[in-house]
Amino acid sequence: MGVDRSTRAPLHQQVADTLRQEILGHDLPPGEALPSEAALCERFGVARSVVRQAVAGLAGDGLVIRRQGRPTIVAPPAEYRRLVQRATGMFDQFARRGHQLRTTIRDLSPAPPPPGGRDFLGTDDTIRIERIRLVDGDPLSYVRTWLPADRVPGLRAEHLTDASLHRLLARSYDLRPMRGRRQVHAVAADERLADALATATGDPLLLLEGGTTDQHDRPLEWFSAWHRADRVVFDIDVSESMETLRLDAVDTGHSAADDGRDAGEDGDTGGDVTRGDREPGNTGADTVDLERARRLLAELTRILG
Repeated sequence: MGVDRSTRAPLHQQVADTLRQEILGHDLPPGEALPSEAALCERFGVARSVVRQAVAGLAGDGLVIRRQGRPTIVAPPAEYRRLVQRATGMFDQFARRGHQLRTTIRDLSPAPPPPGGRDFLGTDDTIRIERIRLVDGDPLSYVRTWLPADRVPGLRAEHLTDASLHRLLARSYDLRPMRGRRQVHAVAADERLADALATATGDPLLLLEGGTTDQHDRPLEWFSAWHRADRVVFDIDVSESMETLRLDAVDTGHSAADDGRDAGEDGDTGGDVTRGDREPGNTGADTVDLERARRLLAELTRILG
């Protein structure tokens, strides 16, 4: 089946959409090589440049893996990719790739933000939302979000079950998340996070946290999101015109969160990776596990330069 040249949809998009459906439907299962460029050109009746653009788009979405001098293969499902520098949330980024994203709400209640969130939002009168995000049935992240209470009147937990918070804010409150700063920390899972994310206590997690402003440049949210490091990859686009990203050493001798208390952050909402001021955990028994978190951060440092 070729492409439809009577529509306004770009040819590369039509090719990519067809291959995407086959990948998500497991007609092309994980680990299988894509047909060669020549075979795809013949199948769709398009030029090699069109095929290359389509495959590049699939690679950008994490659906295929391109390797120099070797066939392009369908990516295994064990790894989910997220663009850190985009203001769009996990729901929108993963949904466009065909993943089934579910959200369970652990709590939605009035609660003050941690110090970094208070400095960013400029208020203690906030609503705290605690969610577990599952992708294709697997728990991938535990998210705490604080919103100024006066900006989201009437917000209830049922509004967010299996839904996107950012879409809800835009649709119901005319609040569109636009920009913000993000920090990445390598931390060890405490007992509560390990239970929520179906991993082991002490296993490394990637903590993404920061604040987001709305379309009027007013503070809208502060969040902390713990991701399973064995299942989630943070992609960061870089270019010569972008600011330099600096990775500072992190003191991982503190726990990511402890039962009954909010995981604290420092007051710096800049883009550098810095150590959050967290409550001390049980560092004696977890020394080996925390060392894995240190190695994880070192790997991030190596990749990001």
